[in-house]
This record gives sequence, structure tokens and C-alpha cells, in this order.
Amino acid sequence: MTSYAKAICSHLALLTDLYQLTMAQGYWRQGWADRRAVFHLFFRRAPFGGRFAVACGMEAVVEFLKRWRFTEEDLNYLATLKASDGRTLFCQEFLDYLAGLRFEGEVLAVEEGTLIFAHEPFLRVQAGLLVAQLLETQLLNLVGFATLVATKAARVTLAARPDPVIEFGLRRAQGFEAALIAARATYIGGCVGTSNVLAGKLWNIPVRGTQAHSWILAFGDERRAFQAYAESYPSSCVLLVDTFDTIQGVKHAIEVAQKLKENGHRLVGIRLDSGDLVALSQKARQMLDEAGLNDVLILASGDLDEYRISRLKAAGAQINAWGVGTRLTTAFDEPALSVVYKLAAIQDGNGNWHDRMKISAESAKQTLPGILRVRRYHVAGQPQMDVIYDERDSRELQFPAQGRKKSSTEGTTELLQPLWIGSEPVYTERSLKEIREYVQDQLAAFPAEYLSLRGAKAFPVKMARGVARRRRQLRLHHEELSP
Repeated sequence: MTSYAKAICSHLALLTDLYQLTMAQGYWRQGWADRRAVFHLFFRRAPFGGRFAVACGMEAVVEFLKRWRFTEEDLNYLATLKASDGRTLFCQEFLDYLAGLRFEGEVLAVEEGTLIFAHEPFLRVQAGLLVAQLLETQLLNLVGFATLVATKAARVTLAARPDPVIEFGLRRAQGFEAALIAARATYIGGCVGTSNVLAGKLWNIPVRGTQAHSWILAFGDERRAFQAYAESYPSSCVLLVDTFDTIQGVKHAIEVAQKLKENGHRLVGIRLDSGDLVALSQKARQMLDEAGLNDVLILASGDLDEYRISRLKAAGAQINAWGVGTRLTTAFDEPALSVVYKLAAIQDGNGNWHDRMKISAESAKQTLPGILRVRRYHVAGQPQMDVIYDERDSRELQFPAQGRKKSSTEGTTELLQPLWIGSEPVYTERSLKEIREYVQDQLAAFPAEYLSLRGAKAFPVKMARGVARRRRQLRLHHEELSP
């Protein structure tokens, strides 16, 4: 493990914003540290101009909570921090308090891979106010990027259907950790494999690769380079044909394919990485078919995303598989999800709950109060709408009993399920393949009008009566207090 990785794993509690710690000390001084509080994590706007996101990162949340604690080294560092007047920022009594902290509370979350929509909570923390506050930065970090990239992968693979997509973005990722998160998230989102070998080892993701231009340049002769590669990998040979002249490269690939065929093997495919991919793929397909190589695939790569793939397919490109790198792994066109973590309810000294909401001139920044859950309604297996409700109002709303999956009689799904209870995780780990299949099942179940790349219709997300009532009451209360 590198010193960088060791630093992250050894000091997870310090991987936070300073104001989380200063607020925590403030709560402690007020005697509010152990007051129960509820925070909701959600996003304000779906990314990439779409209407949905694919929730990702819940497994990482569990692993983080297992390891979350302040080490002696952490506390020694905090003791050195100074306020603007030169005094010690954190008192020793508070640091002693932090030394004994472990996470204890309740975390609910949607199952990893669930399709989610703007403003609906997809992770909920109920714990002591101080601890719940301290988790904000890390939770946003853990789920924000992973959800963003999983969503991008879902959009790219939707555009490419029925062709497979391989994630090629390791070299352009914002660091090693981001590359691993992205490889895992893109597989969940629908990619069939990754070029990232470590991700393959860690999560059993299929690893795929061809060759770089440097292989051909090293030989100086394309025909010789292709033949040498075919000799090394006769059963998994894919040749990059655009190092010099693409059409000539296809001719050389055909020569190699014929020799492989004579020896009982086959050329798996050729890769186009530049130029007019429509015209070149059409010409390459014609040449391959005329040579009796109908089974040789044409793989395209080179600054691809869902929009370019859609345009290429609409223009008649003869491409069978897609290698998508930078614009997928980095979420190139929208590198951050508008994910937030907001206080929604808090207990007073007598244990009574009080709702909280942010009231803003920007309607998108207003939040929902209460202890919220989300219920998805289905008709004949097809999602129809989501309802955000306060669990304290379940009788009023006459919802059926909560179930782990679906209520067959009512056609509903409780989206928020226990991830952590008390001091122990209750998360049932699933393989990435199972999560990926879950995503594909949802993409097949949702009406296409909600999944379009452009101009998608907003999926109905409704507030239950009790939530609307609480929101209205808090607004009126705020107006009464305002001068």
C-alpha cells in the first residue's frame, strides 16, 4: 500500500472539512452532542441534462463507517490547530471526547444501483447530532462521484445498445482512487468490462484491452507488428488499424486474419481510434465481409460519449463495440453531482422531534423537513411514481406494511432500506454482477420517456400530505419570525 493510500485509510476521520469539527465542538459545548438528529442525502438536479441517476457507493459507506474513528495521531494534530487569535482551536476535553467516538446510529439507503431522482433522499442518517454532522463531508464524497459515473455509464450504454461498452479511462482519471471508483461504477452502470487490471482483481470485473499505437511504431512496419501480435495472442487478437493509413491498416489486418484462420484461430476484431468513424467503419465492414471475415468485430474508441455514439449510430456507423475512456471515467461534461446532506429533524432535551428545513429564495435549494422515506409505486411491474413521506405519517397515508422488496398486492417498493443499525452494518453484500443486472432490469422497466438523453420527461416524484403540511407550517413559522 502506498503512503498516500495508507494516509487515507489511517485518517478517515480527518478527511473532512474543518467546519464539521468546529460545529461538532460547538454542539458539544451546548450539551447537544447526543441529541438525535436526522440528515438526508440527495441531489438537487440530475446530471448530464437527464432526469435520473444511478445510486452508487453504498458499499463504500459501510466500509467507511466500520473504520471511522479518531486516532491518537489525529487528535495530536487537531491539538496543534490555532484560532485566528492564536489560541488553541480545540480544547483538550473535546479531543478526549472524540477519542472514544464510534459510529452508532441508523443509516438507511437505497440499494446500490437503484434509479433515483432529484430531491428524493437516497441515504438517511439518524444518530447523535455531533456524529451525524461529522459524517457529512465523507458521505457526500463517497456517493457523489460514484453515483455520477454510474449514471454516465448508464447513459452511454443506453446510447450504444445493443453494442457492448468497455471502460478505457484509467490513464485520464483524477488519480488512482478515482480510477478505481470509476471502474467499479461504470461496470455497475452497464459497461461489460474495464481496462483497469486492479479493478478487475478487486471486484472480478472482466478486463479488456487491445494494443497501443506504440506497439506498431516500435516495429516500424504495420504488417509485421500485426503478425507479431497475432502470434502472441492468436485467440484474443484485436488490431489497432489507424496508426498510419486506416484503409491500409484494415488490409494488413485482413492478411493477418487469413493466416490466423489457416491455423484454426480467428481475428477477434479491429479498432478504429480516429478519423471519420462512420465512413471508415463502413468501408472496413465492406472489406472484412468481402474477405469472408463477417465475424470480425469493429471496435471504436477516441473521445466518445453518449451523444457522439448516438450520432454515429444514427449516421450508419458499422461499429460493434465501443471503448469509452476520458468522457466516461471523469464525467467530463459535468464533473460534480449536485449532492447535498441536510438536517431535517432534531430532538429537543425532552426527546421531542422538531422538523427543520432550509428556506431559500432559490426554490431548488429549499429542503424537505421530517424523517423521510421514499416509496415507489408500480403497475404491472412498471414504475409509475415515487412518493416522499414522513415515516411518522404512515398510518395517515394508509401505506401497506413495509417489505424488503415489493408488496405484491399493492405494487410498491420501499426504496430506503437499513444499511447500518446501532453499531453494526446490516448491509447484505451483493456481487457487482448482481448490482449491474439490477440496474439493467430497472432500465428495462422504466418507460423510455424518462431515460432519454435529451428532452427526457420528469419522473413523477410527489410529496405526501404530511410532508407538504410540515413544509407549509415551517414556512409560516419562518415568516412570523422574520422582521
